[in-house]
Amino acid sequence: MTGHFMLLNTKKHLLPKNCSVEKREQMGSKGEVVVENKEWVLSAYAPQGVPTSDHLKLRTTKLTLSIDSIPDGHVALQLLWLSIDPYLRTRMTGNQEGLYFPQFELNQVVNGFGVAKVIASKDKAYKDGDIVLNPFILVAEYCVVPTNFLQKVNSSVEIPLPEYLSALGVPGFAAWIAIEVLANAKEGENVFISAAAGGVGMFAGQLAKIKGCRVIGSTGSDEKVKLLKEEFRYNDAFNYNKENDYDVALSKYFPNGIDIYLENVGGKMLEAVLNHVNYRARIPVCGMISQYNQVWNEREGVRNLLNMVGKEVRMEGYLVGSYLDRFGDFAKEMEDYMKQKKISSKLKIYSGIECFLESLASIFSGSNIGKVVIQVKHDA
Repeated sequence: MTGHFMLLNTKKHLLPKNCSVEKREQMGSKGEVVVENKEWVLSAYAPQGVPTSDHLKLRTTKLTLSIDSIPDGHVALQLLWLSIDPYLRTRMTGNQEGLYFPQFELNQVVNGFGVAKVIASKDKAYKDGDIVLNPFILVAEYCVVPTNFLQKVNSSVEIPLPEYLSALGVPGFAAWIAIEVLANAKEGENVFISAAAGGVGMFAGQLAKIKGCRVIGSTGSDEKVKLLKEEFRYNDAFNYNKENDYDVALSKYFPNGIDIYLENVGGKMLEAVLNHVNYRARIPVCGMISQYNQVWNEREGVRNLLNMVGKEVRMEGYLVGSYLDRFGDFAKEMEDYMKQKKISSKLKIYSGIECFLESLASIFSGSNIGKVVIQVKHDA
């Protein structure tokens, strides 16, 4: 991975407790350093529904971390923080149809985006104690990986580590691309954000507000509606679970139509939006979480795509990896907003790698507010 990552604060109070590898070490028969390592393996694909313990298994193995056992150009990492994202679900279906990430291999450790600490290095660019971002880190307490995709972080910026999986990580970047690059939001425009209290939505709405837009969000509870209006400064928001007819709801909240819609859910909400778009509206498609747990030919269709023709609507899917050349611009802008307190963030933190399955299921239940992360802890 190329591109600039902004720098992390590695002060002691921002790091997980009990994260010293020495507490887990054992001495092997030849004096090598061996650790007990908890890791998550995909044992079976889940074509539909939320993955369960029938599909994902937590196992404990022994991993040798002696410097002589690490290949050149590799480092041993201790996982500190792990990002839990909807796309992980799409890599567990066993069917690549309509999906944009390759499937995880069966009986192999799954991977995700994480913040880790270097505990042994065979690369001169990295030393013990360095904090790094890894977009393909194994969902395991420890791992040995090549340094190709690592981004070293710096101790000079006063921002907590988990925010680099949230506001200054992929969710914030995805929101910025949608509002700043694809939608090119302008003052006075009407913006609708679905899944507005989620990891991407909460930042997209705030960025649109900074641009001077009128912003409305949809979310799944009254508590989240209150959060959007009071903390994230949305102009208004509604609980989609209380709306019997999305068309009626959108007529109420957008009497002058929708200029920008950040698509996060798909299905009936997208269909309703297409009845209310203005001329040359823009629809950045970040995801369609309502459809992830269904096989492709059972997903809800959208019957009114023809509305896009007469109004010359642009609907565009995107992946953040295609915009890495803009990451430096995003990171500088977002960091400035956070320092000026123009951007608020909300984290749902699970404790311990054992929570991976539970935390993944939670993002499809609507129970969480904000970005879901795991703070990995180690037994003494």
